Amino acid sequence: MELEKILKGIDYTSVQGNTGIEISAVESDSRQVGAGCLFVAVRGYNTDGHAFIGAALEKGATAIICENLPENPGRGVCWIKAPDSAKALGQAAAAFYGNPSASLKLVGVTGTNGKTTIATLLYRTFTALGYKCGLFSTVCNYVVDRESPATHTTPDPVRLNALLAEMVEAGCDYAFMEVSSHAVDQKRIAGLNYAGGIFTNLTHDHLDYHKTFDNYLAAKKGFFDSLPSGAFALVNADDRNGQVMVQNCRASKHTFSVRGVADFRCRLVEQGFEGMNLRIQGEEVWTRFIGDFNASNLLAVYGASVLLGAASEEVLTILSDLHPVAGRLELVKSPSGISGIVDYAHTPDALLNVIGTINKIREGAVQLITVVGAGGDRDRTKRPKMAAISAEGSTRVILTSDNPRTEDPEKILDDMEAGISPDLRKRMLRISDRRQAIRTAVMLAGPGDVVLIAGKGHETYQDVKGVKHHFDDREELRNAFLLK
Repeated sequence: MELEKILKGIDYTSVQGNTGIEISAVESDSRQVGAGCLFVAVRGYNTDGHAFIGAALEKGATAIICENLPENPGRGVCWIKAPDSAKALGQAAAAFYGNPSASLKLVGVTGTNGKTTIATLLYRTFTALGYKCGLFSTVCNYVVDRESPATHTTPDPVRLNALLAEMVEAGCDYAFMEVSSHAVDQKRIAGLNYAGGIFTNLTHDHLDYHKTFDNYLAAKKGFFDSLPSGAFALVNADDRNGQVMVQNCRASKHTFSVRGVADFRCRLVEQGFEGMNLRIQGEEVWTRFIGDFNASNLLAVYGASVLLGAASEEVLTILSDLHPVAGRLELVKSPSGISGIVDYAHTPDALLNVIGTINKIREGAVQLITVVGAGGDRDRTKRPKMAAISAEGSTRVILTSDNPRTEDPEKILDDMEAGISPDLRKRMLRISDRRQAIRTAVMLAGPGDVVLIAGKGHETYQDVKGVKHHFDDREELRNAFLLK
């Protein structure tokens, strides 16, 4: 594409050089640059792309977007100065791929918990309605029914727009996307056209990156601030931050609630480990999901579907046939009658919701044995909170490794154990080997008991000292059941 056409969609302050040149690709990683590339120097969290401009030029970049021009810009290269190169990268990628989001109805889902479930269920709902759809999620990306591995909750702008272009080429009508706070803060979604946005909830998370809760909230709100007037904003009225999200938002505002008055309402009628009955907008529907938070997730799916023009009756019928997303309250039954539950809960709020849901269902002498860890090189403040929630809500709790990354697993467990009061430590075991922790939990369980494996959900690896080893909680749970 001609550079001049790309620049029409970018905010920039000056240009030096020939804008009539052909651009072969847009890149922000100098290692991926080839002949004829437009290289965008982005200031990242750990590195500054301006330091790699020389490497990009050596590899054949013919145009550079940057915030600070070098003292002696080289000739034969077009230099574009932008006030925000991260934003310019998103805009350039969108323009290079023909603004694919404008040819789709793109819906973004943001919040601390529930993003994967809502985005995935919207994808499945509209596929069931007969449309071709795309999906960007933590678990996997899809172009219609073709899988594409997910490396981030929200891909980088180049990968994101390339996949959106593939969706358009494949004839997709809709695309559903998890929008992470990192993606908003890093301007990865700049240049995209959204038909709607959904807010789930906001609890303390990612403070290792955002530093303060206010910064985290501001990142989420930034997504809704960017929605156009023709889009919809659907927010959870049960979260006090829901109305904050849509302050000064240009999109049409709508609410959903499982507890009070809202545009879309739902009540949980009854539930068991196999599913629950809901009353949505006065109509009763049985689903394979459990938990108040899943009632909220399903209601968000229903509300967004209706706002996108789907018929209420059709959506309710589809909801009754949907299955839980991989690693989200995923049930694994043992031959002896133990209920194993694998869940991605890796924040205090998510863990509280999962344990609370299980405790509403289990009766009498049924035990809940929880296996839980916390990730290394991440927010340390949530470690003692997660351990305390697990100990307070479970019959037994086993502290173990999650993804220790570069940290010593035993020191992570020290941080977690500090959150458990002395009188509850008699319920606690420490087993840093996650496989052994899962097997021990199963050995402690009897028929009818519940074993919760929390933290990793759908993940099929364990990150230890920078190396990802194959590890799947669901596989380990099934293997442990067979050993008993």
